[in-house]
Amino acid sequence: MRAAWSVLAVAALLTLTACGTESGSDDRPHIVATTSIWADVVGQIVGDDATVETLIPRGSDAHDYRTTSRQVASVQEADLIVANGLGLEEGLLDVLENAAADGANVFEIAPELEPLPFAGRHQEDPGHEDDSEDGALDPHVWFDLTRVGTAAGLIAGRLSEVDDSVDWETRAREYSAELASTHQEVVRTLEAVPDDARRLVTNHDALGYFAALYGFEVIAVVIPGGSTLGDPSSADLAALVDEIEHEGVGAIFAETTQPTRLAEAVAAEVGADVEVVELHTESLGEPGSGADTLAGMILTNARLIADALSP
Repeated sequence: MRAAWSVLAVAALLTLTACGTESGSDDRPHIVATTSIWADVVGQIVGDDATVETLIPRGSDAHDYRTTSRQVASVQEADLIVANGLGLEEGLLDVLENAAADGANVFEIAPELEPLPFAGRHQEDPGHEDDSEDGALDPHVWFDLTRVGTAAGLIAGRLSEVDDSVDWETRAREYSAELASTHQEVVRTLEAVPDDARRLVTNHDALGYFAALYGFEVIAVVIPGGSTLGDPSSADLAALVDEIEHEGVGAIFAETTQPTRLAEAVAAEVGADVEVVELHTESLGEPGSGADTLAGMILTNARLIADALSP
């Protein structure tokens, strides 16, 4: 596997050289981030003093994306690769592992942020690390902006190892302060949701950190487990319909990176006025969407949740 990976990387590098699409004159650090979310975090810190490349395009599912040969070469040549880890990038595991084995500077951020275990909704999932007594660890750490503030400082430390000519730490502190301000705005936005309505039904188990931080409870998911690659059975969906009816939930929160047909089918089966609301979960939105930065994404999601669950 590693030999094949190396051949693929060399071939891609030759292609890049032949096409002239990569310039050797740019001596700024080149950072590769696996997701658009972490690319935004890195970009907020580095500004114009480094280049930032995203592997998984906006709008794509982080769990099943596969890299191109050009991206494999870019990973190999990057000064720093910022990955989420904890099994989120299921389709990139071989690429990241082989890159690290070949000496690439791979930094998996989620394991450093005191990750939470999935709640009881999680089922056996070989794509996720299982380091806790309560089950697999939840990789969706970016939904907690306080953890992202910590991540910014850790990324700044790694950047200093790559290039110590820039005060990355100060920039990280400034960005963390911006996230803290966004967090307070999210708190104010969600004040409109009564305590007895703070129950979430989501497409997959992605909002655990959001729920823990802002006083919600994820009571059910459409796709069992912490990955979008699960396949709910008819019995799973029937149980979900019963749960929604029993709890009197008025919304199912789907995702912009996944088809909404299952959520819509469940909502139709309930028969009551159950709204299907799409949230940005594992990818930023396009420019102009209001969710094209991490801070904007979390605030936009909070507004959508508040609108759906408020009286």
